[in-house]
Amino acid sequence: MTNDVSLATDQVSLCEVLDRILNKGAVIVGEIVISVADVDLIYLSLQVVISSVETARRARGLT
Repeated sequence: MTNDVSLATDQVSLCEVLDRILNKGAVIVGEIVISVADVDLIYLSLQVVISSVETARRARGLT
């Protein structure tokens, strides 16, 4: 006998995930280094902020 509660999984749609990210905000950070023969030639640092305009205004205290 199996327990139906333990087999149930939460399924979240893409729309719900996007709604949560826009309501809370998210930051994606990454670094890329291109080197040849252990000599660093190019260094890129990336920072992306994803949020709705409302969330950004709340975070900055503008509303």
